[in-house]
Amino acid sequence: MTSQLFAICFRATRPSDLADFWSGVLGWEVAGGPDEDAAAILPPSGSGFRIRFLPGQEPKTGQNRAHFDLTSASPEDQRRTVARALELGGRHIDVGQLPEEGHVVLADPDDNEFCVVGPGNEFLADTGFIGALACDGTQRVGYFWSEALRWPLVWDQDEETAIQSPDGGTKITWGGPPVAPKTGANRLSFELALPSGTDWQAEVGRLVSLGATRSEAGEGDGEGGRVLMFDPDGNEFFVQRP
Repeated sequence: MTSQLFAICFRATRPSDLADFWSGVLGWEVAGGPDEDAAAILPPSGSGFRIRFLPGQEPKTGQNRAHFDLTSASPEDQRRTVARALELGGRHIDVGQLPEEGHVVLADPDDNEFCVVGPGNEFLADTGFIGALACDGTQRVGYFWSEALRWPLVWDQDEETAIQSPDGGTKITWGGPPVAPKTGANRLSFELALPSGTDWQAEVGRLVSLGATRSEAGEGDGEGGRVLMFDPDGNEFFVQRP
């Protein structure tokens, strides 16, 4: 058994407020937890990844390396999603998008970018409301995450890659080079969990053999027994200790 994508984590100045925003946009339930400074929202199906919101005060510098692409069933559905996000505290932003591209670019109340994609996008068909987590990254990192999660590549062309769980759902995509230089810790990161009975040390070793590196601090930030690691592009991710 290998690592499973347990959560996509946001570093947030006000975790509970950001959880309320994304809960309202996505229609996911807010879940309580042992850490009063953190929050999470759970997918309605009960399967797939959750979204966690962890405290972080680092100033935002430039665009995030990852953002959600939300899907729409119709133009009216797209307008409703945009209106709901704005009502909850989101705002329009300009990242150089063109009108003919058919998506609306917004930022959440903590300035994290996301897109509401128009209807008819074939690549995101049948993925669900969160069609993709679109990442800035190399082909190598797409290959790494495909092997790390055992998710098949569903796109591999012109150094752009995408993976998707064998069970379907949200795709994770990487746009290929050039990749903007990394400045500080990413606001969005992956948290992996291991199935019961998995040899934790062996799994960490497998991830290292695929191209990951382990933090010299060993325990990372010490949160909940998680170990900090880095993928081949230098992006932080965490592996839960049993």
